[in-house]
Formats: sequence, structure tokens, C-alpha cells
Amino acid sequence: MLFPRALETEAAGLVPVDLLDRLASEGFYGMAAPADVGGWDLSSAEVQPVVEALAGGCLTTTFVWIQHHNPVRAVASSATPGLRETWLGPLARGETRAGIALAGERPGPPMLWATETPDGGFSLEGEAPWITGWNRIDVVMVAARWGDDVVRVLVDAVPGETVRAEPLRLVATDASGTVTVRFRGHRVPPERVVGVETHADAIARDPTGLRTNGSLALGVAARCLGLLGPGPLDDELAATRAALDVAGPEALPDARARAAELTWRAAGALIVGTGARSIVRDQDAQRLAREAMFLLVFGSRPPIRQALAARLGAQPRP
Repeated sequence: MLFPRALETEAAGLVPVDLLDRLASEGFYGMAAPADVGGWDLSSAEVQPVVEALAGGCLTTTFVWIQHHNPVRAVASSATPGLRETWLGPLARGETRAGIALAGERPGPPMLWATETPDGGFSLEGEAPWITGWNRIDVVMVAARWGDDVVRVLVDAVPGETVRAEPLRLVATDASGTVTVRFRGHRVPPERVVGVETHADAIARDPTGLRTNGSLALGVAARCLGLLGPGPLDDELAATRAALDVAGPEALPDARARAAELTWRAAGALIVGTGARSIVRDQDAQRLAREAMFLLVFGSRPPIRQALAARLGAQPRP
């Protein structure tokens, strides 16, 4: 479904909306949604093959789609009165499409912070450096720092006086609509508050989400190796997948680094195996090589970066 149009998608400026509509019509937007609203209610182990297969078809489309599921899970478990009833069904059906802005969850001084308003809502101030799917999503789940806590709110993905979006030009997945958004006193009503947790708990929970992003690398690696034909890297791909599947929080950074490094080598092997024509823009080999480069840094964390640096013989810059 996705692979035959991957080159077209990348050149389109934005992911063609009919591809996202097709994913919605076949239920893929409900992957993480509970069954009582028509979702698939997949376990973590069941999610990984879906992500890997779609990423091997078109990383750009998958990159937009994958952002949707974090808000779905958050809305499904939210205690805010009426939030689940209002949002979860449309999200599960892909009628409403969501992105994420997780700046408030990251370690260090806040880039994006929230101030409570008298009505129980919040006002947002600061910057969300990475939001994917702009002009293809309807709403963004924004995580902002609120003192020692993180508050998550739903914000319409619409520019205005208090919401300014600046497009980012990416070496790969450039049609994903990835932007930097700056908030200046943007008001969010109380019925849009998804939830609050301590910043310490958000950081502690972060490693549990590292496995899914590893499937993006596995998908691109599998596509490279499929185009190459049977070879010695096939067994390494299977072993890398197995290592990700069994890795706990302590082992996940190295397992993620192993997947990204394998994808980089698989893309290089495809370039060499394809020959000089691989550097022509209408060839999948060059696209996959750029995607492999993208995946060396996407969704990274300091331990992943350090493990990758060790594998590649590099010295990470501050």
C-alpha cells in the first residue's frame, strides 16, 4: 500500500491525505484504542510488527501516523470529565488525527511551560521544537512544565496570534509536516486538560516508549535487505529484532542503538549493491539511505547516542 508511492510521497511536500485516509479506513488509527470504541487494543508486542511493516513501506507516512497513538492512550486513561467521551471515538476512527509535543517531559530547564488560569485551564508559553504532521493533524497533545509537574493538554493544530509554526526542512521524511511551534500566552480550557503527573515520573516512564521507535529502524532495514536479496545481514536483522523484544529498560538503549546502526549498514549495502544509479533521486536506495541517517538520531536519548557512538567509533558532541 505505502511502498509503491514512497518516492511520490516524499516529493509531495506533505503526505498525501488519501494515504492517511486509507490507514484510517482500515482501522490503523485505532491500533492503541480500546475495543469499546472500535479500537484494536493491541498489546505492546502486537504493535511492533505493525509499525515495522508500515515503516518499511514509507517512513514519512508512518512518521506522521505513529505520533497519533500516544494521545489516544492518554485520552483513554484521562480522568477529565467528558474528555474521553468527546475525543476518543473520533481519534480511534482517525476522523480526528493527533500529534504530540513532548518538550515539557524532557530533562533540564523547561522550553515550554504552563501557568494555571482562574477557570482551571492553562496558558502555554515557550517552544515545542518538534511537532510532526502539521497541516495533516487536527490536534496536538502538548506536554508543558507546570512547576515540578508536567501537564498535558489538547491544542488545535491551527496557527494564530498565540500559536506560530515554523516549518523544518528535513533530510528525510521532509513531507511529514514537521515544525517548530512557539506559544505566546495560548489559553487552553479546562476540558482540554488530559492529565498531570510529576516531571520525575515522566522521566522515569520515558524508557518504556523506546521499543516502538526501534521498529521504525527495523522496518527500513528490512526494506533495504528485501531489495538486496538474501544475504548475511538477514540473520543479523532477526537477532536485532529479538534483542529489542526482550530488552528491559536498562538494555533498551543499546538495543535501539544496535537497530539504528544495522539500518545504517543495510542502507549502505543497498547503495553499493545498487551501484551508481542509487544516487539518482528517483531511486528508493537513496531515499532509504537518507531515512537510515534520520533514524540514527530520531527518538534518541543520551544513552542511545552514547551506545551508537561506541558502535560507530564516534565522539558525541555536547
